[in-house]
Amino acid sequence: QVQLVASGGGLVQPGGSLRLSCTGSRFRLQYYAIGWFRQAPGKAREGVSLIDSSGSTTYYADSVKGRFTITRDDAENTVYLQMNSLKPEDTAVYYCAAVYPPLENWAKSSGDYWGPGTQVTVSS
Repeated sequence: QVQLVASGGGLVQPGGSLRLSCTGSRFRLQYYAIGWFRQAPGKAREGVSLIDSSGSTTYYADSVKGRFTITRDDAENTVYLQMNSLKPEDTAVYYCAAVYPPLENWAKSSGDYWGPGTQVTVSS
């Protein structure tokens, strides 16, 4: 099945860090903008961050600016999300997906090639 698979989640204390990975399963990421999204229980899905296909343009939700960094390594067919200074409100299932232009609307994108998410829990 062609999909994007998120991994790297876990349980971390407030103030801690995690690095999530998004890898293509039978899918080459290099031609696509890739977004990270999250969904907490009882809440709507929200866009967290996006990187364009060239890696030169990135977007972040206001709630994660200055704490999260998105990068891509096309040789590894992987997009990363480095999450620092984690807060309890970052607790959610994190997913990655391909996003089509216009990228300015990325946070509201329906996305494509959704796969399994990874649980991030920030708690003491």
